Amino acid sequence: MNEKVAALKESMEQRIVGKGEVIDKLIAAFLAEGHVLLEDVPGVGKTSLAKALADSVSLSFARIQCTPDTMPSDITGVSIFNSKDQSFQVMPGPVVSNIVLVDELNRTSPKTQSALLQVMEEQQVTIDGNDIPVPSPFMVIGTQNPVEMAGTYPLPEAQLDRFMIKLSVGYPNQDASEDMVKRFLEGQLHDETKPVLTGEDINEMRKQVNAVSIKDNLRRYAVEIVEATRTNPEIACGASPRALLSLLRCAQALAFMADRDYCIPEDIAEAATLTLTHRIILTSEARLSRTTKEYLVRKILEQVRCNESSNS
Repeated sequence: MNEKVAALKESMEQRIVGKGEVIDKLIAAFLAEGHVLLEDVPGVGKTSLAKALADSVSLSFARIQCTPDTMPSDITGVSIFNSKDQSFQVMPGPVVSNIVLVDELNRTSPKTQSALLQVMEEQQVTIDGNDIPVPSPFMVIGTQNPVEMAGTYPLPEAQLDRFMIKLSVGYPNQDASEDMVKRFLEGQLHDETKPVLTGEDINEMRKQVNAVSIKDNLRRYAVEIVEATRTNPEIACGASPRALLSLLRCAQALAFMADRDYCIPEDIAEAATLTLTHRIILTSEARLSRTTKEYLVRKILEQVRCNESSNS
């Protein structure tokens, strides 16, 4: 693994016990310039995972706790009249930070959820006609609970499509739980995390990720996978063009983390499982038969094979 990636992962693992695979995927999305949606039951460390990433990099961090009365201006910012200067002064909101944690995103109204659409796509917010760019690197990490759905607003497809990947933290295994308990009783579980990378390091690594080569046969492989989601009879709405681009960028990040400057078919397949599952919409018949999105993506990957020959 790349030395800088290894240092970042090691720093995060000091706070998040037994979740190396989840940390890898979060770092991959960060390097791929993507946003991440964390969905899991309360108390498994979704917020801690986001803070562990932010604390391991010397970047600005903001947390937005979503509630039913959260307003769009609470996220993007407001324009305030300055009586002294007789002019309006733009006050950027917490979203103008490097890493933004939007906690319990599905507990706020669709109007407020939509306040994130522009910044997640365009890397800027508009306040009273003023375009405010966000700092680089930039990442949004949203969290939501799959239980306690009363009083929540499910994220619309347009919002889900802005997230590169969707992760589930999951419960730790017994060994990890024992290690966590030991650290907790010794007062080491919540030790202060010192930054191991800078924003310049991340931007440089992102440039290297973008330079990872993807041969023609792998590009066709990715296109065929996405096309299969659009023709599958159990899928009402397949993956979007944005999903295809996210898949390729995620595959580049996975190759970079494996210390390669080129992608292999396994990178494309793993990226597909990370980037496509939350983007497809099942037919009503598929939902009634309890077919899962994860199953359909695995089935597509079994059916679509990569042609090993390539002209480049």
